Amino acid sequence: MFERWKKTAKQTPKGLNIIIVGCGKVGATLTEQLCREGHDIAVVDKSASRVQALTDMYDVMGVVGNGASYSVQMEAGIEKADLIISVTDSDELNLLTCTVAKRVGHCEAIARVRNPDYSDEINYLQERLELAMIINPELEAANEIARVLYLPAALSVNTFARGLAEMVRIKIPEGNVLDGHSLAALGKSITKDILVCAVERGNEVQIPGGNFILRSGDVVSFIASARDSAEFLEKIGIQTHRVKDALLIGGGKSSYYLAKQLLEVGIGVKIIESRQERCEELSVLLPRAIIINGDGTREELLKEEGLEHVEAFVPLTGIDEENILLTLHAKEVSRAKVITKINRITFHDVLARLDLGSVVYPKYITAEAIIAYVRALTASRDSNVETLYHMFDHRVEAIEFRVRKESELTGRPLKEVMLKDNLLIACIHRSGQIIIPGGDDCIMPGDTVIIVTTHTGFYDIQDIIG
Repeated sequence: MFERWKKTAKQTPKGLNIIIVGCGKVGATLTEQLCREGHDIAVVDKSASRVQALTDMYDVMGVVGNGASYSVQMEAGIEKADLIISVTDSDELNLLTCTVAKRVGHCEAIARVRNPDYSDEINYLQERLELAMIINPELEAANEIARVLYLPAALSVNTFARGLAEMVRIKIPEGNVLDGHSLAALGKSITKDILVCAVERGNEVQIPGGNFILRSGDVVSFIASARDSAEFLEKIGIQTHRVKDALLIGGGKSSYYLAKQLLEVGIGVKIIESRQERCEELSVLLPRAIIINGDGTREELLKEEGLEHVEAFVPLTGIDEENILLTLHAKEVSRAKVITKINRITFHDVLARLDLGSVVYPKYITAEAIIAYVRALTASRDSNVETLYHMFDHRVEAIEFRVRKESELTGRPLKEVMLKDNLLIACIHRSGQIIIPGGDDCIMPGDTVIIVTTHTGFYDIQDIIG
């Protein structure tokens, strides 16, 4: 048997009917963000308390039961659903849920699949099961961590235009050449090949204009091609070489995916894992890595294994508090590049006051990929959302649109287009070329266009017009 709680959902003209199966951290994050964007949501979970918590907090329908069950899906409204998203803790249940939904309804389906056993079969599974997307939070988190370790001066590195463009976030050091520079002067004296998109100073985030003066301590996001971003950092005196070695704490899925990537590019990897059985597995899976069986939270062991001399330190335990304490300890005793993985999505204000280096939230990475797809489903045929990133605690969005056909935006110099305030056209990708646009540049059909804005909920490239 299952129970149901229903509230009156607010449906916007663009709203979709979406079923979310699994009310854990990812399910709760998706529910919050998709409700905010005006979609009609039904949540499903075997746990009545989890369902009740979400229905009390958001304007959603709740169903208690097995999301792969035909009767439960019918109760949740599968026949009218536009999309089902299965993010339970079981890969197999997620795949089965989506398979049943595709047979019963006429909706798109997204499954969370985390097991490395399936990682080489994702494309096959997606094609054969006719899924819109298969997403792996641990793999996506490892990808994000690896990008930062390849450019360790950065706090974060996000990619657009299929990897050809990067949005890099850095903190301007004391005494750096950027301190006191206006953005207009930056383009004249240092380089025109990058564009500063957003600046955080204290508690405020701005989309800056040419007269904005940079200061030491500012957290700056800029966009450029991968080559130009490295050259810019070198010009302003910030080291860009990738790390030579990394010490990972915890031998879970994220550590496996990250170690595999780092070893492939010649970065040495050492993993400390407390479970003997898992150490033996990792020794087989990662023969070029050094696997240490021990408690990675012990100061003596960390010192023995070279924390004071390693170039990168990444705590990847399943406990946020351990990861945070390990990061703070590493910053005390080492000059390593430190990256902190945090699973919880609360206590942002407290975490922001701690010096945690680069912080990675797997739940947000998963949610952003899914929300980008939802916006693409919702958009008109004029354009399509390709990529979405939230920045500065969700106060800024960076969105990549693919422009499908001619419109009032295309073929006109950008200086003639009236844009919304607090919005910047940051980059145009055209036939493999990255263009940092000026006023005389035009958007053309076939381009992908990256915009940065403090507004939220853009579905279509036309939404940027003021």
